[in-house]
Amino acid sequence: MWVYILKLLKERDMYAYELKPMLMERFGFQPALVTPYVVLYRMERGGFVEARWDENKKYYKITTKGVKLFEEGMEYLSDLIVKLSA
Repeated sequence: MWVYILKLLKERDMYAYELKPMLMERFGFQPALVTPYVVLYRMERGGFVEARWDENKKYYKITTKGVKLFEEGMEYLSDLIVKLSA
């Protein structure tokens, strides 16, 4: 699910609660309620996203390291599709 979240964060900063409906709308994927929070927490610890508080909401922003991870993930998935299609 991390690749979906990084894709959304490449477009704009988001808070965790708005990710769940966006994942469904954009990718047809409906995670459990807490799953996006767990993924964001782990990505923040890994330096792939950073958080900031704005009023009462914690917004997440993709970092340079996160953009690189997203690009590597997309390359891996593209290679996987080629291998599975062969």
